[in-house]
Amino acid sequence: MIRLLYLVTILICALPLIPGVLGIVLPALSWLPALGLYTPNFSAFNIAFQWSGLSQSIFLTLFTGIGSTVLAITLCFFILRANWNSPRWQRIEHLIAPMLALPHVAFAIGFAFTFAPTGWLFRLLESIGIDTSSAFTLIQDPYGIGLLFALAIKETPFLLLMSVSVLHQIRVNQLQAVAASLGYNHNETWLKVVLPQWLPKMRMPIYAVLAYGLSVVDIALILGPTRPPTLAVLVWQWFNEPDLLLITRAAVGALLLLTVSFSVLALARTIEWFAFDIKREWQISGAFRPQATTPLTTKSNKRKRHTGISGRLHWPFFIVPIVVVPVLLLWSFAQRWRFPDALPSRYSARFWLQESNTLIELATSSAMLACISACLALILAIGCLEYRQKYQRGLPTWLIALPMVIPQLSILFGMQISTYFISGQYYWFWVIWSHVLFAFPYLYLSLDGPWRSYDIRLDQSARSLGMNAWATWWKVKRPLMMPAIWLAIAVGMSVSLAQYLPTQILGAGRISTLTTEAVALASGQDRRVSAVYGLLQGLLPLIFFTLALIASRYSGNFSRRKKSIQRQTRSTNTDDLICGKPHYK
Repeated sequence: MIRLLYLVTILICALPLIPGVLGIVLPALSWLPALGLYTPNFSAFNIAFQWSGLSQSIFLTLFTGIGSTVLAITLCFFILRANWNSPRWQRIEHLIAPMLALPHVAFAIGFAFTFAPTGWLFRLLESIGIDTSSAFTLIQDPYGIGLLFALAIKETPFLLLMSVSVLHQIRVNQLQAVAASLGYNHNETWLKVVLPQWLPKMRMPIYAVLAYGLSVVDIALILGPTRPPTLAVLVWQWFNEPDLLLITRAAVGALLLLTVSFSVLALARTIEWFAFDIKREWQISGAFRPQATTPLTTKSNKRKRHTGISGRLHWPFFIVPIVVVPVLLLWSFAQRWRFPDALPSRYSARFWLQESNTLIELATSSAMLACISACLALILAIGCLEYRQKYQRGLPTWLIALPMVIPQLSILFGMQISTYFISGQYYWFWVIWSHVLFAFPYLYLSLDGPWRSYDIRLDQSARSLGMNAWATWWKVKRPLMMPAIWLAIAVGMSVSLAQYLPTQILGAGRISTLTTEAVALASGQDRRVSAVYGLLQGLLPLIFFTLALIASRYSGNFSRRKKSIQRQTRSTNTDDLICGKPHYK
């Protein structure tokens, strides 16, 4: 059974990458028999490269993608350096989960409503007498600065969350103690000792953030520049051209996006190799100055290192998401809100009632799609983890993470081309397949740590007592893993709910979810309706995580109570009464 799940995982989550790539290479060479194109040539490349704004689109993509990633990495490192192992870090850690539960689309809509020229921030400035007529706007600005900041704000909590296990793994406390004994101060310890070990272990999360920033479509449609747009949005526009013969140009654009993304990832790996393996003098040059005191052991210096600017860099990344949610709530109930009023003058629930039937239908279909996709991905992830534990080999890490770093638009374009060769309208099947493909890496990585920390001797003890393999997994291992499984299901459902391109491309517009409708409404419809859809799109993941946390805590408490009852039963069973010590009154 485990071997079968492993093979099914390869068929579902690895082999689609081959037709996904071939599906853009062959049409890019103008070979597409479905449209009567039988002679390969490079005419599509000439058409694509003659597009007047192509070079500027590529520059905007590189600027926003690389800039947002570098900013997120830098601020994540500064926040960790200033707050790790401090009372402030506990508060930051409690705020990370709610920030991650807010989907990208809902955050982008709230960000637009807050920082637009007629947004809440400009209204607030006008109400206190500040003229904003000539102020620079962050929404759809020609340089992509607003998109850059939005991506950095949204991805920094993700990098912080991924850093928690990494810092525990490299044992930062011991590194700081040893570095302090060698004369390093706090900043030098983090720069020369912690950073060279933290950054390589954060390679996959950073690559995922970088690839997402280079190929994002939904947020770029809401916040990004429009004349010209980023390369991913430009390819998406080419893909939606009514002339089917222009699909070859879209294939060239998808291939170009894939090439740009892989080139940037290769450049990032080269820079890391050069900085940490070749030019290592800055790591081994020693302390900058003699250390007269031991700052890591004095209370005054501990207090001092948390009062700088870097100690408060986390506030924008938590304040902005916290602010955008009330802004969405205000717009969803605002019946009359004139500029520059700071608050609406009239409130109404008319828009919630007006969209109630559609919202219920979309929420039901979105939750059902997310539940099915997450459960299928969970089964495949558990199967691969059990296969690795049993046979000491499994899927390579780079293959698991490949759907996270490949631009979705490129691979989905090829997958859709490959579905043309299968007759029938199986849109739900294709959409579920694509959601499983992109949710599987997140579930696998979420469960990888708990599965590695599981003590295999528990299984050996259960098998020695006569249990078969299935009974051992169900009665021994499953109760211990249920808290992690519940959280992994919530992660998978949230990832599935946030999928915009897979639903649009493989669903051919026939399957609507809250995400697809929110993106469509955010591009020029009534702000109040957009706020309603954005709020509900952000509410579902919060419900998923809340239920998962409750179930996880209940599973842990139930497991502990069960063990306590078993211990009490063993202490009062018949054998103990017969063979144990006599009890005298």
